Order: sequence, then C-alpha cells, then structure tokens
Amino acid sequence: MAITQKIFVLDTSVILYDHNALNNFQEHDVAIPIQVLEELDNMKGGNETRNFEARGFIRLIDELSGKKLINQWVYLNGKTKGRFRIVLPGTRQAVDAVEIFGNDKYDHQIINAALILMEEHPDKKVVLVSKDICLRLKAKALNLHAEDYETGKIKNVEALFTGKTILRGAPTALMDALRQKTPTAVEGLTVGHIGANQFYVLKHQRKTVPAFYHKITNTFVPVSGSAVFRIKPRNQEQAFALHALLDPTIRLVSIQGNAGTGKTLLALASALEQRKHYRQIYITRPVIPLSNREIGFLPGDAKSKTDPFLAPIWDNIRFIKEQFADDPKMSDKIDELIANEKIAIAPLAFIRGRTLTKIFFIVDEAQNLTPHEIKTIISRAGEHTKIVFTGDIYQIDTPYLDAESNGLSYLIEHVKDHPLYAHITLQKGERSELANLANDLL
Repeated sequence: MAITQKIFVLDTSVILYDHNALNNFQEHDVAIPIQVLEELDNMKGGNETRNFEARGFIRLIDELSGKKLINQWVYLNGKTKGRFRIVLPGTRQAVDAVEIFGNDKYDHQIINAALILMEEHPDKKVVLVSKDICLRLKAKALNLHAEDYETGKIKNVEALFTGKTILRGAPTALMDALRQKTPTAVEGLTVGHIGANQFYVLKHQRKTVPAFYHKITNTFVPVSGSAVFRIKPRNQEQAFALHALLDPTIRLVSIQGNAGTGKTLLALASALEQRKHYRQIYITRPVIPLSNREIGFLPGDAKSKTDPFLAPIWDNIRFIKEQFADDPKMSDKIDELIANEKIAIAPLAFIRGRTLTKIFFIVDEAQNLTPHEIKTIISRAGEHTKIVFTGDIYQIDTPYLDAESNGLSYLIEHVKDHPLYAHITLQKGERSELANLANDLL
C-alpha cells in the first residue's frame, strides 16, 4: 500500500526552534504561510537565538528560490525530496478561522493557509506543524490535523540516561582496591552500561563503594566524598557530580535534577576550587521573563535589568562566602575575583561571537535552551575550556519547549557516548525539608 503524501504547513514557532526544519520532512511537501515570513521579518534584527534562527531561515528560502517564483511548488532537492511553496491569503467557502477566532493574531491566518491547502489538495493529508499547543488545539477544532515538531525530541524521557548504575556482586578485589583509593583496570568484568563514562555504586553483600568508570583509560576510579571549597556533598549523587566537575579529562558535564538538589552550588564550588587552572569563571543562564514582564520594561542599564534574573547565582555565591566566615582573606578573594571579572555573571546573549578559551563555563537552567542553542554554546569552546550545563528538564519556563524537546534532554541523549562527557542525575533534594515537602507532595 502506497504511503499517502502529506503537506506539512509550518508555523513560526517551528522555524524559531529549528531554521532548517524545511529539510526534515523527507518526500513530503512543505508549505509556509506568508504570515510566517512577515513574523520572521519582524524578528530578523537582534542578537537573541530566535533572531539568528529567523535570519537563517530567510537565507535558506532565498537560496532555495533562486530565480523561481515561490508562490508555486518548488522542488527542495531536485526530485528526490518533496516540494516547497509560500501560501498566500485566499478566499474559501468553508470554515474561516479568522471569522471564528478573530483577526488579532497571525495564528488564525496561518490556520486559514492550511485550510486553503486542504481545499486545493483533497487527495493529500494536510498537517499543521507547530510548537504552540493552543494553535494545534484550535486547528484540530476546525477539523485540521495538527502535530508538534518531532525532530530532535527524546522519545522516552523517563528512560533518559542518568549516568549512574548499581552493580551488585562486584568482585571483592576491585572493591578493596577502590577502598585503598587505587584506580583499577577493568579486566574480565562486564560493565554493561549505556554511555561512555559512568558512575557506579559497587555492591558486594553489605559493602558499598562509589566509583567512576573512565572510558578512555578503561578503569574504575574511586569517588571521594571530600568537601570542595568547603562545600561537602550531602549524598552519593552529589559526590558523583563533584567528581565529574573536578576531573580535568572531562570537558563537558551535565547535571540534571529537581530544584534544591544542589546543581548550581556544586558547579560554582568546583569552579572556584579550580580557579587557578582557568582564565575566567563564566556563569550564565537564559533570561526568561516571568508573568510576561519583558526585560525592556525594567529600569536602569543592562546590569540592572539582568540582575533580577541572575539573582539565584548571586545567592549561591553568597552561600559559598558564608562558609568562609572564619577566613576573611578568602571571602575578600572571592569579592576580588568578581571585581576583576575573573568571575563573570551575565545573561547568555552576552557570549555571542566570543571564543571561550581556558574558561570554566557554567550554564544554569539549561532546560530553557533549544537543542540549537546548546550546540551553539558548545561550538564556542576553545582550548582548555570546560562547559557545565545544569537544569531540571521538568521545570521549563519557555512556551515552546517541554521535557522531550529542550536542549538539556537533547544533550544528555546525544552526547552520552562521548568519552569527554559525563552526566549525573540528582534526585535527592538537599535545600531543606520544607523544599523537599514541596517537591514530593505538592
């Protein structure tokens, strides 16, 4: 039975998520409503990721069109793939989304563009593709097929790589060697884990030893529970995280976990512990306004506008300084590092165009980034740079991302087999019993 050819109509949100989305629909046709081009035209200026995506798509369309008119079907790649066209407004006798929902949004005109194609091509299945849930629901209410953009999504987020394995019945000799703080080669032992590097809880009868399997050296390395910059791990997972953060051979680290599990604090403490090995400690997070309060409405200069969004990072630095209440010299040293910009805290947009050489780079709240943004950040890494991503994939503040499609989940799934990468999922909250109550019961 032949597969019914489809026409996929792309919403603006899809383009801003992946400007190359046009090429990801195999043999099917792809249509772009003219209103999408208008929205992208309004977004092409600026240094935010969405501005880069808008410009990238506009250039792609320009290359595809060449000297052709794109209000008619144009082949994407000879005749080996589907076709592409821009859909212009038209009149129809059937359902009118603008008449039903109003003309205050381009969304309703985009739905109409898909409905026009349904009438023009009754032999094909027309599907509206959007990252906007409400737009998809409106389309379905008008008998129009609608779906999320699936490229890059993690199919089973519950089975996402955690970085930790429990190995029961571990050889006594191996456990004894690790207890003596001796790295031990893996000989004749089936480790049986996914991913390249892996943290282990080795068990034999009642004995338990935490260890790290290092792919490059093919050895088990003991994991210490020692304090780092006076921040002592409160559980085994935090000790695993500190080990990855301190290992100079691991250049890319991700830490995933609920609020209060200590992700950012551990990353900061590790960075300060290794401050002499790096030219700069750079800490950032994406600026996500709450309650639709855009950054431009806040008074003051750029620092005044961004400080409220970066307050959690400052809170962690203050907490670390409090651990040195008996050591004024170290407390003053931290202030000096900040004053001299050896510790820099700034919004993510400020790194555009930079090459991060010999920098300990911490990206907090990485779940609010798209896969393309994650890739862009890592591509900025120069020699002797370490990048750390922290976040909670279930606590997303941007409207077009979820646990399956955000950049942190994408990173964990696609980089787990690389020997330069280590990951750990933190599950136990350590902020306070009250915070644990909120996570567990509410």
